Amino acid sequence: MRQVRGLDETVRHFLDRSLSVNVATSDRDGRPLVARAVAARVSPGGERLTVLIDGRANAALVAAVAETGRLAVVFTEPSTHRSIQIKDDAATVAALTVEEAALPGPYIDGFIAELAGMGFTEAFVRAVMEFDPSDLVALHLDPAAVFDQTPGPKAGERIPA
Repeated sequence: MRQVRGLDETVRHFLDRSLSVNVATSDRDGRPLVARAVAARVSPGGERLTVLIDGRANAALVAAVAETGRLAVVFTEPSTHRSIQIKDDAATVAALTVEEAALPGPYIDGFIAELAGMGFTEAFVRAVMEFDPSDLVALHLDPAAVFDQTPGPKAGERIPA
């Protein structure tokens, strides 16, 4: 039986913001697949993470996650490059709930605010994050491993979670 522990408070606090979120997996043949998420949410206890991606634009990635359950999600704070990677080998794909469908708007607004301080315009960020709401899918994972991926000497170190 798989034991799931929640993310610790420090990690949850870091993730509870509008960060750059990229997801990755590989297909059965080991071919890497990567996509940008448009929103993310951590459950209150940190035992579940949900990321939303454009399922139509990333159909191969969605199919690979559905088939293999493998998923890595990297959250990066653009202004500092602080990054945390969370992995699971039992991730699932699902249609969005009504609550999840409401996540991208505020998430992208927060991401625009984060990048505005670095000189990126709202129009640019919205163009990068553009999606059709009817194409979004939810990827759910229970954090099985957490790593510091901030560039530097600690990159790749496991974070207790």
